[in-house]
Amino acid sequence: MSKYRTTIGIEIHCELKTGTKMFSGAPVKFGETANTCTSVVDLAMPGTLPCVNREAVKLAIKACTGLHCEIDPLVKFDRKNYYYSDLPKGFQITQQFHPIGRDGYVEIETEDGERKKIRIERIHMEEDTAKQFHRDSGTYIDFNRAGVPLVEIVSRPDMHSAQEAAAYVDTLRQILLYLNVSDVKMEEGSMRCDVNISLSADDTLGTKTEIKNLNSIANVQKAVAAEIERQSRILDEGGQVEQATRRYDESQKTTVLMRKKEGTVDYKYFPEPNIFPIQLDPAWIRDIQENMEELPGQRRARFMKEYGLGEYDAQVLVADPAMADYYEAAVKEAKDAKKTANWVMGDLTAWLNKENRTFVDPGLQPAYLAQLVNLVSDGSISGKQAKTVFEEMMASGREPSVIVEEKGMKQVSDDGAILALVTEVLDANPKSIEDYKAGKDRAIGFLVGQVMKKSRGTANPKRTNELIREELAKR
Repeated sequence: MSKYRTTIGIEIHCELKTGTKMFSGAPVKFGETANTCTSVVDLAMPGTLPCVNREAVKLAIKACTGLHCEIDPLVKFDRKNYYYSDLPKGFQITQQFHPIGRDGYVEIETEDGERKKIRIERIHMEEDTAKQFHRDSGTYIDFNRAGVPLVEIVSRPDMHSAQEAAAYVDTLRQILLYLNVSDVKMEEGSMRCDVNISLSADDTLGTKTEIKNLNSIANVQKAVAAEIERQSRILDEGGQVEQATRRYDESQKTTVLMRKKEGTVDYKYFPEPNIFPIQLDPAWIRDIQENMEELPGQRRARFMKEYGLGEYDAQVLVADPAMADYYEAAVKEAKDAKKTANWVMGDLTAWLNKENRTFVDPGLQPAYLAQLVNLVSDGSISGKQAKTVFEEMMASGREPSVIVEEKGMKQVSDDGAILALVTEVLDANPKSIEDYKAGKDRAIGFLVGQVMKKSRGTANPKRTNELIREELAKR
């Protein structure tokens, strides 16, 4: 642990889940052939004018609401001027002076298991830039991404460890995913994370460095930890941290210098003259807020209340909306909510990971999993048999009751039938009876095993154990 005080602030760029771009009618699609999802507006052809995407504003309002921000009903845009090959107009349309959201927060869980508020300074809408590909032969540009709607979410410097930074990004990601604001696929670049870190020996802020474009929550935590270690080493040796932009090198597990920052860039912001201020109807904002999706925290609380789940189980299930949806569909028909959760989080998740699949398309109907849980709950099959049935279900897609019937697995719970087998086994194993009378309890396990063998696994193990003990007491 570093002896220095660490201060962390995070800026997140998140692509909005719209069908078209922020200021044009060009489609928003990932992975399409380069420069096929563009329009004359995206390419900054002379005489073209921007037109604000209503759906993007709606999604920004949802993001602001989910992150407890105050919403500015007067939408204004500004120009951020700089010249770079990924910016066809020579400026970016953004919201420098009038962000749509201010003064929000999210709650995270710290390493100590306590809840902590991380303040959000602002949320503003803007357009994305084009994507560059650097090759030996030159730099190539794909304008498909130019103009894609973004929100930028800027936190206050309220985080003080790598774990808190990762928890903040994860919490934010979950909220935006649940609200259908974005698909937040960090690996595809629809959510990009820049982290500012400074260390100091007292309560003042040290010189900050910025780590750009972190592409996973795991890498946020690793990158921050690596940068804290690097800055600590410099300060320990009496050196000074230089303000710079860095990137995280996953193979080297360290941050690498991209460029030094000499000072603040003057972007010469001024109001965007081609977009008049837009006054949002309060009734429209209210309608959006009243019809929003359930938030992760609300769903966790409901799972604990409605299904009697513990906090840990509820948290694991809710972390993936598709997993939570699957669980809810299954538990409606299952007799045991906790056992259903165990199957979803355990065997089914393990199988999906092994097959590189997700809960979006798990290959098993929720009703079939519920049926399997019910077969165990009502004593029709044992837990061990259920594992075999599950493997067959995943391989064939057939429902569990059919598999149980075909394999003759249905448990015998009739006392008369089990007792006949128990008597037969006891008569054939007098030594085990002597061992039991001598206090050797493992004899019970042997006798139960013999009954199960004779019944080909169909005798109810619990009832078999009880009947063996009753019969031994008589002998």
